[in-house]
Amino acid sequence: MGDAYEREQQNNALLNSLSSKVSALKSVTVDIYDNARDQETLDHSSQVFSSLSTNLKGSANRLTRMARQGDTVAVLKVAGIVVGAGVLLWMLLRWIF
Repeated sequence: MGDAYEREQQNNALLNSLSSKVSALKSVTVDIYDNARDQETLDHSSQVFSSLSTNLKGSANRLTRMARQGDTVAVLKVAGIVVGAGVLLWMLLRWIF
């Protein structure tokens, strides 16, 4: 009877060890999945910033062409909008901080 009890104890110890190894493997798998999902988010963010950069360069090129054509009223309007947005941003940041 004692021999069977000892084997049962060994069996339980091995089962607990196996259970902890399976839990560790599951944790590693979840971490790998989370890391892959974060990489996908970073790649998407990189694409968004690349698109933003392209759009900004296109806008700057259009503004440069407009300035070269001598449309001073349009250039002054754009300059006013940029200055106004800068002042508004400065006031907002000053109010927050």
